[in-house]
Amino acid sequence: MTTTKLVEQIRKKNSFLCIGLDVDLDKIPKHLLSEEDPIFAFNKAIIDATHHVAVAYKPNTAFYEAYGLEGWNSLQRTIRYLNDNHPEIFTIADAKRGDIGNTSKMYAKAFFEDLGFDSVTVAPYMGKDSVEPFLAFEGKHAILLALTSNEGAYDFQTQQIEGLELYKKVLETSKNWKNAHNLMYVVGATKAEFLADIRKIIPNSFLLVPGVGAQGGSLTEVCKYGMNKDIGLLVNSSRGIIYASNETNFAEAAATAAQTLQTAMKQILDAR
Repeated sequence: MTTTKLVEQIRKKNSFLCIGLDVDLDKIPKHLLSEEDPIFAFNKAIIDATHHVAVAYKPNTAFYEAYGLEGWNSLQRTIRYLNDNHPEIFTIADAKRGDIGNTSKMYAKAFFEDLGFDSVTVAPYMGKDSVEPFLAFEGKHAILLALTSNEGAYDFQTQQIEGLELYKKVLETSKNWKNAHNLMYVVGATKAEFLADIRKIIPNSFLLVPGVGAQGGSLTEVCKYGMNKDIGLLVNSSRGIIYASNETNFAEAAATAAQTLQTAMKQILDAR
């Protein structure tokens, strides 16, 4: 999945919606617990109901690793289902990996070759040799944690070093890494006021923006400051869509929630 193809899908669907598949067995409808693979059954129903308005899906791997081998198998089934039935969809492994070079290479092989994801979220703290192994895979993307939506982001990311905020240093430095054209960046929707400065540093890169909806981020503000000529945004919603209902109509409720967000996106795109 190249960024060119991703932009084509965004324009075709009038949507830059990414849906987070963060499956908690305590929150899914109870009738699914009798299924052989409840996690996959839930994901499949969500995908079937929402793929027409979504351009990306983002499973957070912690929600699968927590259930051991069965959870990992559910993740594998989910991505294979997407790749086999909706190859136009951009897939994101929200794994937040980042380690020394040899370890990162193995993480990259796991997510890109074995599981078949298009991208994986990566932590920048250990520097270029922990990220470049992910960038070495042609047609794949590393999504670097730049400015996250959580409260603790202010502990380090916005602290100044020689007059420059740390997240800006990360952005500037990463542009010089090998195959940096395969980089995307995570910027939390709750930090929308920072997007104007971020776009001055990386005007053409895609931004993965979590935090719209349940975490209080504003879609309008994100688009006002973060959108570029190729849209350049993947706005993620997880709980607000997949847990719109925990009854037997959960898929229909998810479709309605996703459609509402896509409609708002279309209005913003039309206004441009």
